[in-house]
Amino acid sequence: MRVVPSVAVARRARAAAICAAALLVLSGALSARIGAQSSGSGLPACDPDNGGLTLPDGFCALVVADGLSGARHVDVAANGDIYVRSRGARGRGAVNTSGGVFALRDADGDGRAEVVEEFGDTYGTGLQLRDGHLYISTPTEVFRYALTPGQLVPAGPPELMVSEFPMQRGHRDKPFAFDDDGNIYVNVGAPSNACQQQRRTAGSPGRQPCPERERQASVWRFDADRPGQTQADDGHKFALGTRNLLGIAWDPATRAVYAMQHGRDSLATLFGAYFDDAESAELPSEELFRLRDGADFGWPYCYYDHFLGRRVLAPEYGGDGEAAGDCGRYERPLVAFPGHWGPHDMMFYSGGQFPARYRDGAFVVFHGSWNRAPMEQQGYQVAFAPRRNGEFTGEWETFADGFAGVAPLVDPRDAAHRPAGIGQGPDGSVYVTDDAGGRVWRIVYRGM
Repeated sequence: MRVVPSVAVARRARAAAICAAALLVLSGALSARIGAQSSGSGLPACDPDNGGLTLPDGFCALVVADGLSGARHVDVAANGDIYVRSRGARGRGAVNTSGGVFALRDADGDGRAEVVEEFGDTYGTGLQLRDGHLYISTPTEVFRYALTPGQLVPAGPPELMVSEFPMQRGHRDKPFAFDDDGNIYVNVGAPSNACQQQRRTAGSPGRQPCPERERQASVWRFDADRPGQTQADDGHKFALGTRNLLGIAWDPATRAVYAMQHGRDSLATLFGAYFDDAESAELPSEELFRLRDGADFGWPYCYYDHFLGRRVLAPEYGGDGEAAGDCGRYERPLVAFPGHWGPHDMMFYSGGQFPARYRDGAFVVFHGSWNRAPMEQQGYQVAFAPRRNGEFTGEWETFADGFAGVAPLVDPRDAAHRPAGIGQGPDGSVYVTDDAGGRVWRIVYRGM
């Protein structure tokens, strides 16, 4: 047997100690890095690329689920179960899923949805949890499902709450919001672009008065707990002159309903004598409103121009891009965003995870539009509109970006993802859906 000299033993022992120390350092660094992304904060690990999103410093994101066709509005239960409304598959060769609602559950706590179930046989946009029920809407109705604690999917059929909204092709979705007094507010979109005598026809004047303002182009209030209501018999027209409000939300801080409007289309193609393509791409503004009983926001007679800082007459009603007429009588927006960004949802943040400034303002989800062509498409982001002392400042900032995945984006069909819904989890995480790729992101804050 060979005897190792004592000096050699000492050198080998020293080398082993150095290696062990190095391993401890590397292990500690790795643990610190993992801890910054996972269980140390009680939050799941984010994706290395944030699921493709660009976020402010201190935020990161992970993909919870993918491939949910037509994913629109989203809400999260107290136990973390996620419900996503499906508008159904769209486009050439599209095939609808077996249900109009996706129910997602993270079974192992890693932040990903291992369980994905589908239920329901209708499609739409609106969805929200309330008092042990899941409310959903179709183009002509509002339903609710009773949820059983611990069960992901409701056991029984839905209960019809409100029905007999007008059948229409355009702007048919029925997003809704609840207040704290037992009411539900339902958007009834205008069925046309600008109430023209001949729809989307160059130079065609608008109808005066516009009959679409009677039962459409408005927000209606109903009893949130009473089944069997109809629009005509039980609804109260709460606000009018709204073209289409896909984003609508209750703010407990100010005890008011707010909404984001989709502005009208085709200024250049319908009235090229007054508007060029660049103006038509930027106008009219996408508007954030505070709804109040009896408020009139002026559609189709007027629209808001954020460059001029005021409402102007629509060309269908004698406008030339500058004339104001009597448009000053209509409500002004609280925030005016660039035109044709396509606001699809909005939310007031109430959690404790994000920095305090995000609890005084609103998140707005912009889906993008088709009507900026031939100019570059815009939107495709989640924006934040801040308030100061409870009042919107009129400013906004990009919060989450990178959804489109293409720059410059000319054709909306080339976008990888189009954000469509936003919801808040019980721990203060924010969830964003996408109706192009069917993705659901979870955005978390880990600190600077």
